[in-house]
This record gives sequence, C-alpha cells and structure tokens, in this order.
Amino acid sequence: MNILVLNCGSSSVKFQIIATDLDLIASNADKRLARGSIERIGGEAIVSLQSGDKDIQLTTATLRDTRAAVELIVHWACSEAGIAQIQSVADIHAVGHRVVHGGERFTQSAVIDDDVFRGIEECIDLAPLHNPTNIKGILAARAVFGNGLPQVAVFDTAFHQTLPEHAYLYAIPYQLYRRYRIRRYGFHGTSHRYVAYRYRQLRQIARDQTNIITLHLGNGCSIAGIRGGNSLDTSMGLTPLEGLVMGTRSGDIDPAIIDFISVKEGLAPREVETLLNKQSGLLGISGLTHDMRELLEEERENNDRRSHLAIEIFCYRARKYIGAFLAAIGGAEAVVFTGGIGENSAEIRSRICVGLEWTGLELDPQRNGTAGRELDGMISKDGSRLAAYVIPTDEELLIARDTVRCVEGVAQRY
Repeated sequence: MNILVLNCGSSSVKFQIIATDLDLIASNADKRLARGSIERIGGEAIVSLQSGDKDIQLTTATLRDTRAAVELIVHWACSEAGIAQIQSVADIHAVGHRVVHGGERFTQSAVIDDDVFRGIEECIDLAPLHNPTNIKGILAARAVFGNGLPQVAVFDTAFHQTLPEHAYLYAIPYQLYRRYRIRRYGFHGTSHRYVAYRYRQLRQIARDQTNIITLHLGNGCSIAGIRGGNSLDTSMGLTPLEGLVMGTRSGDIDPAIIDFISVKEGLAPREVETLLNKQSGLLGISGLTHDMRELLEEERENNDRRSHLAIEIFCYRARKYIGAFLAAIGGAEAVVFTGGIGENSAEIRSRICVGLEWTGLELDPQRNGTAGRELDGMISKDGSRLAAYVIPTDEELLIARDTVRCVEGVAQRY
C-alpha cells in the first residue's frame, strides 16, 4: 500500500508517501517514496519536494488553503516526481493524519468515519490551535480523493492514555475534571512510542521489558517515563505548554504568574498565555532566538551571558525531570534522546547528563559525538548502570504503519 502521511498546521502541510503493508512492516522493509513541506499557505507558499533520494526541489506557488496544498502534492506525486509506484491518484491507497488531541476517547489510531470525525471535533476545546488544522487536512483529503479512500487519524495523545489516575489528575477540585476533562494528556506520543519500539528492536527485548525514559527535544520538548512498554508519566499536560523549557514555551511556571503578569502588564489572560507559548522558553531567556544551534554559537563565539543562561536552564530542567521520572517509574535501563536537538546536539546531550553520574550513567564522548540523525545507538560507556541512547524519531513511518493496520483491521502494536 502507498500511504500519504499528512501533518497539517495552520499555514503549513508536511507530508511523506510511504510504501508499506503488513509484510513490509514485519520485515522492516517499508520504503519512503517521497517527502516534502509547504509553508506559508494562504499566499505565496514555499514548496519543498523530494522524491526518493533525488535532490530537493524548492519553488513557490500561490496556494489559498490546505486543499490547494494537498492538490499540489498529489499532482506532483502522480505527474512530476517520477515515482514508479505512483502513476495516478488511484495508486495512493490511504491517507494517514497526525491529529494532536484525541482526548480520553481515542486510546489508539482509528479509521476516520463520521463518528470519529465528530470525536476529533469534540476535542477542539482541548486543542483549539491544532485540531481545527488537522480537521482541515482531513476535509482537504476528502475533497481531493473522494469519500471512498480510507483515512486514518493517529493521535499524539493516544500513547499516554496508559497514565495512571494519580499521574494524570491535577490537584484541583475533582468536579472540574468531571465537567471539563481537565487532566494531563501528554503529547509527542507518536514520537515516544516509535522511540520505545526502536529501542526494543536494538536491544532485542520484548515490549514488557522496555523500561526507559525518552526525551523528545526540539522546538517543542517533552519527556516520558515508560515501564513495561507503557507510558506511566509525561511532562506535557492539558496542553503542550507544561513541562520542559522549549523553544518559545515556558514549560512549568507558578500558576500565579499568569495573573501577576496580567495585572502588571495590562494584558488579558489569553494574551499572557500567548506570551508563555510564543515569547518565552529559549527565546524569552536569551532575547535572541529559539534556535539551540544559534544559542550555542553565540555562547561559544561571543560568550553571551543570556545565551549561556538559556542553555543552562534548558539542560537543568531536562536533568531535573530525568531524576523525577526515575523515581516515578521505579528506575529505568536507559535514557533515550530524540527530536531535532536530542538527535543532533552532542553538546546538549552531554550537558544534560552532567550530574547524573549518581544514577550510573557515564557517556562515552566518542559515541556521543558520532551518534545523530544518520546513526542511532548507545552513547554511554559499556557497563553503565543507566545507559544512554540516541534514536532518531520517525513519526511518519509509525503513522503510515498504523494506517495500514487500521485499514486491514489488525491490532496496533504499542
């Protein structure tokens, strides 16, 4: 089956086309046929397209909405990309969508029928910035392919539905949970789930033997404590704002700060929330950028104090959470780094791990320096009581595989 994987944002669409089926999944022989992204939809969009191992094509196009973007992707894949397996629209057999929030209802991926579509709509209150854009992607695919083509929703929150009640509830009046389902949901679940899967492949162990702490570190950051293959705790909460310091998000703060800023700055609560989501984190502390690469360069070349401070706070918060999650899940065999920063910055990995020697974690500098997006594996010394790994995430592959499993009616492997 040729699966079109869509990740739709407010003004962007990222996609991959992956050839996979149940036999290919079993043998890890899935094939990525194409990938790309379209940014700044609604005007003169920036289009990046790549088929197979060919060079990336960069161009622009006037695209009014998500449907126009999907139409461009499909036209290119069928007519211009030179993909032998795709010569017409009929050669795309299903569409898999990243859907951010599935609430408490969706504990695994699901074929999108009218009932599932309504369920995604009902979660808009929980993810007002994300679920509406995911819905636009679903409607765009329906418009392009018709109602007959299977579509599957893969939920960021689903993997964390195994959190126990004492981990997901907040200590607020219980009736607020009953009325509005205010609780910890967690995000990046598809990434944490893939990394856990890949870890047990590398170790050649069973799912129920998988006891690890996974750190997804990118512009958005989260940590998950996984025991027996299940997520038992995670740092993001009702929204992706809670937890680790991120590119532009504050992570954990004293809730009273919101009212304090509101009064002092004359801002409405929603404006303060925007400040915490868009103007805080690495950007807010450094005053320069949310890009960790640029901050490391500023620190190295100019000895910039606030860049150094932003990096130190970022690493400290991650190290603090690792310690907390080791206690929460009763220990672990490994800490696993993934995401743009987690995969590519040996320096940040090293600085997070400094101070964790008490756990038995000892990084191997040479391994740490060579691991990354093109190479996964252990970066700690042989014999470390707590190991460390770098495993590049592949959420799109997992979405494609879940799409096949849902269409074929096969149980999903979490």
